[in-house]
Amino acid sequence: MSLSRTERLLNLLIALLNTRYGLRRSELRQKVYHDESGNDVAFGRMFERDKNDLRQFGFDVETLTDLGWSEDDPATTRYRIGKESNRLPDVELGPEEWTVLLLASQLWERAALGTAAQSALRKLQASGRMADVELPSGVQPRIRPAGQAFDDLVAAMHSRHAVTFPYLAGTTGKEEVRTVEPWGLGSRFGQWYLMGYDRARREPRHFRLSRFTGPVTTLPKESFKPPADFNIRLELARLPELPLRTAVVDVREGRLLALRGRAKDAGTDQDTAAPAPAEGHERLSLDFRDPEVLAEELASYGPDALPVAPAELVRAVERRLRAAAAFSAAPVPEYAFPAAQPRKVRKGTSEDQLKRMLQLVPFLVHNQGLHIHDVAEHFGVSRGELEEDLRILICSGLPEGYPDDLLDIQWEDDHVFITQDLDLKKPVRFTVEEACALLTGLETLNGLPDLAEGGALESVTLKLLAAAGEEGLRAASLSGPEVAPGDATTHATVREAIVSGAQLHLTYLSPQRDAVSERDVDPLRLYSLDNTWYFEAFCHRVNGLRNFRMDRVQDVRPNGNRVAGDRAPAEGVPAKLFTPNDDDTTVTVQLTRQGRGLAEDYYADRTADLPDGGLVAEIRFGNTGWLPMFVAQHGGAVRILEPAGLADTARDWLEAALARYGG
Repeated sequence: MSLSRTERLLNLLIALLNTRYGLRRSELRQKVYHDESGNDVAFGRMFERDKNDLRQFGFDVETLTDLGWSEDDPATTRYRIGKESNRLPDVELGPEEWTVLLLASQLWERAALGTAAQSALRKLQASGRMADVELPSGVQPRIRPAGQAFDDLVAAMHSRHAVTFPYLAGTTGKEEVRTVEPWGLGSRFGQWYLMGYDRARREPRHFRLSRFTGPVTTLPKESFKPPADFNIRLELARLPELPLRTAVVDVREGRLLALRGRAKDAGTDQDTAAPAPAEGHERLSLDFRDPEVLAEELASYGPDALPVAPAELVRAVERRLRAAAAFSAAPVPEYAFPAAQPRKVRKGTSEDQLKRMLQLVPFLVHNQGLHIHDVAEHFGVSRGELEEDLRILICSGLPEGYPDDLLDIQWEDDHVFITQDLDLKKPVRFTVEEACALLTGLETLNGLPDLAEGGALESVTLKLLAAAGEEGLRAASLSGPEVAPGDATTHATVREAIVSGAQLHLTYLSPQRDAVSERDVDPLRLYSLDNTWYFEAFCHRVNGLRNFRMDRVQDVRPNGNRVAGDRAPAEGVPAKLFTPNDDDTTVTVQLTRQGRGLAEDYYADRTADLPDGGLVAEIRFGNTGWLPMFVAQHGGAVRILEPAGLADTARDWLEAALARYGG
């Protein structure tokens, strides 16, 4: 959409909003489009595209006809947009409700739903002033979607297009291509599931995203209509939990402390025909439910762990290792990093600009006199981009109108005022993505410590459901994971220390270093990825900021000292899982389309897109010794390109692991 088209759509919108009886196509053609080409067919196509664009932005274009005439007659057909039908109703929120809503909007760490949540929040802020609120001290829960497949499925689900994807069947262990109508997407048992209609089997099925072995392909010409009463949370609640089973694993002596901590009956042989453990190894028994989840962990241990039983687990680990080895041995593609690449900034489109301007007008109406820098910061754009928006707005208005019929915005003294809004003073209603992002986020917050069920959480949910209307009902197609911490006692101890400024003494297990350490830390903030909780702290042992996973804390208690007054968490919300340091090693990795989300997970400095949908990324790592584990864990989704020594080490490590399976 070119800049001229952006202006044309804005003027068309204002014209259709400010007519009571509707405007004929000939009037719009003359007064809005200024089209004198005489080509009726070309103009008709352009007008239909523009109407569709306005509908996508949330505006219903009504078609009115004179009594007794057909809609096919342009001379007797008029168009208008109702002033209230497309608008977001007023939503009055108190400070506690704003607090809950801000937490919900920040849940989506990345992906399209993160953008949708922020857009929805700006619409609510545009309809009135946000109360001055403070988030719970140091608490930042987050949802981590399941990679690129999650984004692709959400987009297909909301646009109601069928999808295809390669899938590893749990019952047969064979890879098959499935064609599915995606009805809903949700999390249960720590895994993301797609539920939908399997066209080949002609019945509803559920599919675990971790069993997708390739990218999701959307079929834009294949549409569907989901069941009217479908609710993904209710459907997932019917899924039985996988039965508890026992795995037999041979482990190198003195290694893998994390795995040993979960073992039962260490050294006891199970009912298996496998030979005795090799010299220097011990046989462990482990409880597990999902072979794919355990296989991901065991593959990361490479030659230090050999699964013995069940056979399904052995095959799953070997498959991951072979895929990682094959990808590491593949030819290196040609790639080039852009000369200048702003980090994590997506280039804005004209669609983004028009959406922003439709939020900007009502925001300025309810927030008169803000400094231009504050307005730009609120919308996440530069001052130059904001001034470009304002210049387009002040040139927009009623067709062939007088100066008073134009939007009137002034910012000469760097404080922005609007005195003429032309009925754009209310934001557009929520899109399906925006309603899903906020309402799913609010539902996910149930059970979060220090955020009791009911009260503000319940009231803000009811208000948003009422405001979202039909789009809110479609939020039942998405369900987030539980975010309550597994160890409430440890969570409470760390939270209390953050609030009171107390220093903590930790006994901490680091699987990457395969060691247990004692350290004193100044806790700064808590955050989560799904129900895995972390806390950021200044570690006195390494004299720097570190992130500690709470389920790896073996003991924690106040040590009687106070946190230094100048300690502060790393900048930015949400908190980063990895804190960069000046002495980090820059590693160049190649990611498949399925694994490209790892570039965001590990805060890549630079990326270069590849023709197959994958990318090459430069990522900084403080400890490179665990990178072979990283490559094996993701089973063919990532490999190391540079430094060459690290790439060779990873390949040798994978070769040593595969040698235990016959090479």
